[in-house]
Parts: sequence; structure tokens; C-alpha cells
Amino acid sequence: MDAYDEGSNARHGPNAPRRPAPPAQRGAPADSTEPDVPPGPPEPDVQPGPEQEPVASLAPPEPVASLAPPEPYPPGEPRTGIAALSPRYQVGVALALAVVAIGVCVHIGMTFLHVAPANTVTRAHGEAVDDWIYPEFEQNWKLFAPNPLQQNISIQVRAGVRGPDGMTLTTGWYDLSAEDGRAIDGNLLPSHTQQNELRRAWDFFVATHDSENRPVGLRGSLSESYLRRIMVLRLDRDDAVRAATGSSGVIERVQVRSRTSNVPPPEWSREKVSTTPSYRELPWWRVPQDEARGGVR
Repeated sequence: MDAYDEGSNARHGPNAPRRPAPPAQRGAPADSTEPDVPPGPPEPDVQPGPEQEPVASLAPPEPVASLAPPEPYPPGEPRTGIAALSPRYQVGVALALAVVAIGVCVHIGMTFLHVAPANTVTRAHGEAVDDWIYPEFEQNWKLFAPNPLQQNISIQVRAGVRGPDGMTLTTGWYDLSAEDGRAIDGNLLPSHTQQNELRRAWDFFVATHDSENRPVGLRGSLSESYLRRIMVLRLDRDDAVRAATGSSGVIERVQVRSRTSNVPPPEWSREKVSTTPSYRELPWWRVPQDEARGGVR
């Protein structure tokens, strides 16, 4: 029997193709006990045609990511802000911002220690905290007090002015608080000086002096100087004083007093309070020559 015998189903060589088995024998083992299933319609013969070439895609190719680091600014776009400065000025701006940040932190810390209850830090460094706070940054919590102020306090001043003939003239009392009130009334944006300078100066003086107007502690003399200088500057700008002295006088001394009166209760209240004013008159203060140069001339 030769190699091309069709009755043989064996492979006659390592490269010889195996012939397909008959349809009745394909896919069924020899020892299967299941009944034979009649074969279905023959499958159509599919003739192998020429292999179709893949159609080229018309989509644009995907961009390849660049491995170079991105530039901080697109080419041609001008730099703005601090980045536009040279490195030398950038270092200067950074140092300035650091100094400002440190100053703000120190101020917030000092203010916290000032308003906080007594503790170990304030007992050890209370004097340094007071030197930082007073008098510019003093904290006042009377707005939130359970018993707010129910009195009107006005500060008045008069001066001894030396004229060109060498004679000293004593002016009348000038109500500086009333002048501030008239400047604030109807003003949508009143200045901080008009609202608080005179009032805070008087509170500073009262807190550092006893009922006999004697200074208590080292801050007593400081409060006197502060209040006296405010009086001299205010009199220098007062047109009434200029008219009384002929604009040629020099302030030699000043005297300050306070006028305190209770706020009258509302009409519907049955409370009875006295509205008679009381005065606290301070002694005469002599004005130094360096302060008098800024006084009335």
C-alpha cells in the first residue's frame, strides 16, 4: 500500500497532513452509547479568498508627550507681579514680607497677652506688654460691658497767653468735646482723631491719677504730657483763641477740666437721676518752650 492510499487514515510522515474523518465519525468517540443523530444540511463550502488589507485610519496621529519639563511661562507672554522683578529685587520683596509677617505676629501676640487673664507670661513680662500696647493700641471693652456708660463727659480747656506787650491774658473755657461732636455730626466718615483722641487721652489720665490729681506710677507723668500736648495743638488750631489774642500770643500755661453729667432717662421711664453737671478741674500746667512754639502765635 503506497503513501497515497485513501483508505488509510494514518499519517505517513512527519509533514504529511491528516485527512479529515468522515462526517459520521467526526466529533463522536468510538465508545459513545448515545444514539446517532442524523446529519443536518451540509455546510456551504467557503472558498478562501484573497486576504483583505487593513484600511488605513484617517484619524490624526496622537501627539507624543514631550519629556522636557514645561516652561513656567509660555514663550512671548510677559511676566507680571513679583516674577517680573530681577532675582535681587525678589529677595528684597521676600525679606520685606517676612518682616511684616513677623511684626503682625508679634502685635497679635502682645494684644492677646494684654487682654488675656493674668498668667505666667504676663507676670514675668507684663511691663514689656504694657510698653507695647500703651497708649496707641490700648484695648477697651466697655462696649460689651453689662453696665455701659450712662454719662456725658466733655473736656474743656483754657490757656494763659502772653501777648507782645509781655502781659498774660487768660482765655475763657473752650469745650473741645463739643467741637468734636459738631465735626462728627452729619459726617458719614468722621476721622478717628475726632472720635477718640480726646476721650482716650482723658481716660488715660484718669486711670493713672488719684482723686487728688496726683500721678500714680511712672505712667502718670506720661499721661500729663500727652494730654497737655493735645490741648496746645487744639488751641493752636482754634480760631476763637486766635481772635482773642490777636494771633500774636504765645501759650505759657494751660488748665484742663472735665464736665460730667448723667444721661437723662427716657420719657417713659420712672427713673429719677440728677442732671446737674459736676466738674473736675486740674491744676495749671506750664507749657515748655518747645511745645509753645507749636502753640498760638
